[in-house]
Amino acid sequence: MATFTRHAVLDWSGDVMHGTGTISAGTGAFSVGASFPRVAGDPTGVKTPEELLGAAHAICYGVGLRSAIAQRGGTARRVKVTATITADKGSEGIRIRASHLVGVVEGLNGIPPASLPEVAAATEKGCTISIALRGSVAISHDVTATD
Repeated sequence: MATFTRHAVLDWSGDVMHGTGTISAGTGAFSVGASFPRVAGDPTGVKTPEELLGAAHAICYGVGLRSAIAQRGGTARRVKVTATITADKGSEGIRIRASHLVGVVEGLNGIPPASLPEVAAATEKGCTISIALRGSVAISHDVTATD
């Protein structure tokens, strides 16, 4: 087993209500803005923790889905995954309640489309982000094939 680490850095200036920040991947893969008013409300061009969690879940699930298809002898021209994070905002703050994954597999070959529900379930079960969320966040998934 190989152990590795990844990190991201938030660089924040100002107070909570009027300050702004930048969140950057330690690898340099991304650097995006963040601010509290947009985190607490509807995002407008500034990333929220919920969006970043959704991005992480979509990447993990999408790459895993592609791998699971290949392990079964299949190929796909393209895999697209949308992860929708649902959260409640109340007196305790923002609480993530669910992540719903919707996958579309374009140009599926080598395995029958009818096998996608089993492939999707196995992929969700093994997805690193799903494993981290499981037990505290409801996770659902739906995968379809298109030409």
